[in-house]
Amino acid sequence: MSQPAAPRVDGPPPSPLAKENSGDPPKVQREKLFDCEGVQMLGSVVQNMRELQEFEARPDDVLIASYPKAGTTWMIEIADCVRRGGVTEELLSLPSHKRAPFLETFDEFSSGIRDLNSMASPRLVKTHLPIQFIPQSFWDNRCKVIYVARNAKDVLVSYYFFHQMSLDMPEPGRWEEFFDSFLSGRLAWGSWFDHVLGWWDNREKHQVLYVFYEDIKQDPLREVERVARYLDKPMDSSVMADIVAHTSFNKMKDNPMTNYKDVPSFLFNHEISQFMRTGRTGDWKNHFTVAENERFDEEYQRHMAKTSLRFRTQL
Repeated sequence: MSQPAAPRVDGPPPSPLAKENSGDPPKVQREKLFDCEGVQMLGSVVQNMRELQEFEARPDDVLIASYPKAGTTWMIEIADCVRRGGVTEELLSLPSHKRAPFLETFDEFSSGIRDLNSMASPRLVKTHLPIQFIPQSFWDNRCKVIYVARNAKDVLVSYYFFHQMSLDMPEPGRWEEFFDSFLSGRLAWGSWFDHVLGWWDNREKHQVLYVFYEDIKQDPLREVERVARYLDKPMDSSVMADIVAHTSFNKMKDNPMTNYKDVPSFLFNHEISQFMRTGRTGDWKNHFTVAENERFDEEYQRHMAKTSLRFRTQL
């Protein structure tokens, strides 16, 4: 793909972290959105898009991709268990975001690319990038890629609460405003519709394992087995049962290695909302009005009418 052009702004986007005085804790500034080849992206990502595109993947990298709040952390934990042959000591002692660095992280505390470059192989890599922004080296090296997709209604609700608790994300505004932004694709990482369709339409070309959040909820053992086959890591049924137990939502919500409680409170305010909130399919019913649901269904049909991609909004 051609290099995405950085937006024309007066100076670089501000860092999401700033210190008023050297002895004070960092004061968070919410990021702004910028257009990047028709996709709304965080300013820090757009500013570093060239470095992202030049990232050197390794042949044994496993890329875990998804739209935000679609089950990324869940799949990272499943894939990490599978590739290690079970629930190992490192899984119990090292946070998920250190075992699978977030490729497009650029702030004063961390750089996904720097963290990945310092890791030994094999590596797990996390990304929310639309497929057209994935560094070419992943395709050139024929890396294994697992894409996790979740129904749009539950993603919308979960993403709204995440914007509230993640204090460096753009200001979410009122629920009604966020609802509008989701339907129009004016959120970080762009349109949910374009994201899931882009990965779906290219899954066979790049041999992507396309996994549905709702399928993991309904039959986690079956989906763990699918991941194990895809990663060429056959294992005993007892080991897979251990992985299913370890990666249950309630277990992960209480697990400090997966619940992001180690992230400083000036970045993630868990008093506003938990990073792992409910994990339910169908939680959208507690937030959508009848009118909003009707409007959403109309927009959904308009975007998804011509695709074979299907989602379940309840189990």
